[in-house]
Amino acid sequence: MATIASGVATLNDVIAEMEIAEVLTQATELLEDMTWREGNLLTGHRDAVRTVLPEPSYRAINEGVPITKGASTQIEETCAMLEDFSQADRELAILSGNVNGFRIKQATPHIQGFAHKPSRDIFYGNVAADAKSFTGLAPRYNSLSTAVSQTANNVINAGGTGTGLRSIWLIGWQEDAITGLYPKNTIGGLKHEDATNAAGSGGDGIPPAAVLFDASGNPYMGYRDHWTWRCGLMVKDWRAAIRICNVDLDLLTKNPDSGQDIMDLMVQALENIEAPAGARLVFYMPKIIRSFLRRQLLTRKGAFLSWDEMAGKRVLMFGEAPIKRVDALNVEEAQVT
Repeated sequence: MATIASGVATLNDVIAEMEIAEVLTQATELLEDMTWREGNLLTGHRDAVRTVLPEPSYRAINEGVPITKGASTQIEETCAMLEDFSQADRELAILSGNVNGFRIKQATPHIQGFAHKPSRDIFYGNVAADAKSFTGLAPRYNSLSTAVSQTANNVINAGGTGTGLRSIWLIGWQEDAITGLYPKNTIGGLKHEDATNAAGSGGDGIPPAAVLFDASGNPYMGYRDHWTWRCGLMVKDWRAAIRICNVDLDLLTKNPDSGQDIMDLMVQALENIEAPAGARLVFYMPKIIRSFLRRQLLTRKGAFLSWDEMAGKRVLMFGEAPIKRVDALNVEEAQVT
């Protein structure tokens, strides 16, 4: 999970690091699983990926062997900067009986927004479409033809051709495979600072407020908090992710024998993935597909389904990988061909 940074004395008793983390993970289960690493560039990270392994030769006595070498290619990933402000009216904060607590309450939807937007971009972000963003997984795993992209080896076609197409992902999170990024010399995770810019102690023990302005430009007294998150995605080893594409919602049924067989597709994904040792394998899917999966498992009574406990929580497992619901995946996708 991202390291959560907070540096505001007036809110330290209210905004504990784990409290912010809990709000983020409540918004999306994806953030519970991701690994994060500091990039080696101010804009992201540059690395090399081995594409050809050196191959040894058999040797006879008194006979030499050729000197071999591998080959590699350079990759460069970019990070984006998310930023937002939350505001609270001083009078409402006073009436609440807990000024700092009210500020956090007002900030909660903004914090949740910091969870939802990166979650969408981790899958669907595309620098070609938005230069301020970063490139996610879907643009990288977007072909069934190995002549177009080598990642096609890890794209499984569910066969749907309609308009209600979705994807299921199996990802092996690991710092040297697929990981979240933050730029060099920065702090990973969500960062908060008090942007009220008010001095003094305030009246009656109430934290000092500043002049804010409403939508019409009229002033009022209130509090402002500033939130930033620098984030990106690195895919150093494309073999550590599998996309099950073209899952047609219109073809999903309780009986896998008469519709799309989600379990069979997931078994294929587990057998095809080549994640490094120690990688954290996780399935991600939208709510509607996970619902049909569980209904299909009741019909077939598949042995792959189980419940496990991870970090004190019960987690639905398929084989060796937990199944997480990610609402960011519930979008209309174009057919992958």
